[in-house]
Amino acid sequence: MPRAEVADWRWQLRHAVRSTDQLASVLDLTPAEIAGARAAEAAGFPFSITPYYLSLCDAQNPDCPIRRQVVPTDSEMETAPGDMRDPLGEEAHEVAPNLVRRYPDRALLFTTDRCAVYCRFCTRSRIVGNGGGARSASDLAPALAYLRAQPEVRDVILSGGDPLAMATERLVSIVKAVRDVPSVETIRLATRVPVALPQRIQPELLAALRPLHPLWVMTHFNHPNELTSEAGRALELLADHGFPVMNHTVLLRGVNDDAETLATLFRGLVRHRARPYYLLQADPVRGTGHLRTSVQTGLDLMDQLQGHVSGIAVPRYIIDTPGGLGKVALAPERVVSRHGGVTRVRTHRGIEVDYLDPPDSAE
Repeated sequence: MPRAEVADWRWQLRHAVRSTDQLASVLDLTPAEIAGARAAEAAGFPFSITPYYLSLCDAQNPDCPIRRQVVPTDSEMETAPGDMRDPLGEEAHEVAPNLVRRYPDRALLFTTDRCAVYCRFCTRSRIVGNGGGARSASDLAPALAYLRAQPEVRDVILSGGDPLAMATERLVSIVKAVRDVPSVETIRLATRVPVALPQRIQPELLAALRPLHPLWVMTHFNHPNELTSEAGRALELLADHGFPVMNHTVLLRGVNDDAETLATLFRGLVRHRARPYYLLQADPVRGTGHLRTSVQTGLDLMDQLQGHVSGIAVPRYIIDTPGGLGKVALAPERVVSRHGGVTRVRTHRGIEVDYLDPPDSAE
C-alpha cells in the first residue's frame, strides 16, 4: 500500500474495519470477541476501527490495552447493577435538538454521530454510529437560536460523535456559526481524533480553524501506547497553532488501572504540551461493567500519583454523576484531624504534619 494513501485521513476512514470477518483477518480473536463482534454487527453498538489504531493492537493478546478499548466482547451483552442507557441524563437535559445544557454557563452541541473509532465504553453508545452523520445547518438552527437567546451560556463544547472526523468545510461552518453567537466566549472541540486518527491533524485543518479562536481541544488518550510519534506530532501541531490541549483519561479496568501506566501516560502528554485535565471514573453505560473499576481504585491511584508526578501532569479525579447532575471531584483523604485551629494532614511520604490557623480566624 503506498505510504501516502495510508497517511491520508480520508483513506483511514474509508478503510476502517467494521465487520467481524475483517477483524478476524487482522487479530486472533477469542470466542468471546467473535461473539461480541457478531452481536455488535447484528443489532448492538457498532464497531469501527481505523487501520492506524488497529495497528496499535497486539494481534495475539486479547488483554492488550488498546484492543480492550475497541474490540467488542460478549461481556457487552451483560448488565451490571447501576447500568444505564443514558448515564449522563443528556436526553433529560436537552434544551433544543442536538443541544444539551447541564450547567448554567455552558452547553454541549452534538455535531455528528460518527467517530474515527467507537470506544466500547462510550457514554453515547445509544446514538453514535446509527446513521445521519454530520448535522446540517437546518438541524442545528434551533440549537443556535437557543444559544442566541441565552447569553449566560459562554462556553460551548462541540461533540458527537467526533467533530474532527467531519470534512473541514463542514466543521468550520459549524464552528463559525457558534462563534457568531455574541455571548459565546470559548468553544471546545471534544475529540479522540489525535488518538485514533492523528493523520487528520494537518496544517490545512488548523489554518482553517485558527481564525475562530479561542478554540480548546479536549482529547482523550487512555494509555501510553497511544502516544505514538504520529499522535505526538498531532498534539504538537495543535499547540503550535495556538490550540490549548486538555486530555480526558477514562479509568478502565485492564487498560490503565495502575499507577505506573498512568504516570507514564501523563508525563508523555506533558512532553507533547497536552495538559492532563481529568481522570474520569467510567460512566455506568449499559454493558460496560467489565471495563469499569471501583471508585476506591481511582482514589488509591490518585494517592499513589500525588507527590510522585509533577503537579502539571496530575489530573483531577472526576465522577460525572449518573442522571446528569454534574461532575464531582474526588481526592484521597489527606486530612487526619481538625481541632482548635490545628489541621493535621498526611503528606505523600506518609508523614503527618500540623498546620495552624491564624489566631484571629474563626473555626
